[in-house]
Amino acid sequence: MIDYDKLLSKTVRDIKPSGIRKYFDIAAEMKDCIVLGVGEPDFKTPWAIRQAGIESLQKGRTWYSSNAGMLSLREEVCNYLDRKIHVRYDASTETIVTVGGSEAIDLCIRAVTNLGDEIIIPEPCYVSYSPIAEITGAVCVPIALKAENKFKLTAQELKAAITPKTKLLILPFPCNPTGAIMDKNDLAEIAEVLRGTDILVLTDEIYSELTYTKDRHYSIVEFEGMRERTVLINGLSKSLAMTGWRIGYACGPKEIIDLMTKIHQFAIMCAPSTSQYASIVALRDCDDEIKRMRDEYNMRRKLLLIKLKEIGLDCFDCEGAFYLFPSIKKTGLTSEEFCERVLREKRVAVIPGNAFGESGEGFIRISYSYSIDHLTEGLNRISDFLKQLESEKNG
Repeated sequence: MIDYDKLLSKTVRDIKPSGIRKYFDIAAEMKDCIVLGVGEPDFKTPWAIRQAGIESLQKGRTWYSSNAGMLSLREEVCNYLDRKIHVRYDASTETIVTVGGSEAIDLCIRAVTNLGDEIIIPEPCYVSYSPIAEITGAVCVPIALKAENKFKLTAQELKAAITPKTKLLILPFPCNPTGAIMDKNDLAEIAEVLRGTDILVLTDEIYSELTYTKDRHYSIVEFEGMRERTVLINGLSKSLAMTGWRIGYACGPKEIIDLMTKIHQFAIMCAPSTSQYASIVALRDCDDEIKRMRDEYNMRRKLLLIKLKEIGLDCFDCEGAFYLFPSIKKTGLTSEEFCERVLREKRVAVIPGNAFGESGEGFIRISYSYSIDHLTEGLNRISDFLKQLESEKNG
């Protein structure tokens, strides 16, 4: 018999599995379950994008692209960023197309960290940052963000976390799972802390188009001294309902993009060519489609904030992504207890906040990437569950 405990990677084996998946697995076996946990748009990919992919197949354009992605697509990425945040990147040397934004995150962390380097990760946050960092041998330094600060990273919190070993700061805004954003003034204060240091920044802006304030989304790269220390990561999955197309990208200093491309070259080769052809049209021609979906999400967001208040769950005014992060502390249940009970007793699947870091304890994540009817039924069932809990307390 093979002793796999001796043969397999201890680092990978010891990484905890995602705290999200088990709730989906249970929900999949239930009839009439209302799932409010998936971070995936419910819209179809706009037709113009699908048509571009179909045409590329009809013309037999199914070969490998260059490792960094088609130059024409990289040029559209740079045009898009110039149009949106007024920062210009070189398509040939400062841009790479990846298999989703998740691969870009992996490439960046692997390209810049050595054993023992510290990575500052504001939490609650996307579940992949810490596992990727741990695989590289880096040390994760979480910062517990606070609801009273609208889950923003403050300059004071960042200063307190920096040590001589700090290599990288991850900025996950707009944020999954909290829906928090960082406005222009917030980012200016973070930039001031970083100037004069050797700390690099990974800014994950996959939800940048889903910002619901009167002002536009701002990126840390717009501030003096930040472009040369920052890798900007984005993609098309969330803004244009293209999750299955698996297209992301990264822009940053040539020296970092070169190393990211080297890893990508050996591990992946290139992003799917069909998806790349479709993405050219997505970035060039589909701003109106982005606005249409954003307006629908914003309407759902407002409706759910009202509904949460009505049923007695406190939730700050989440201004980005398509998630709400209400507190369930007043119920007396832990996040996991709440989610397991509401799933089994009311057939509603939401995600425990601690799946996104310890500071998420006492909260749940609700996605509003669903129809109004679906969301309304889910919130009605949660309301019934809260009434049931109150009845149990009063015994």
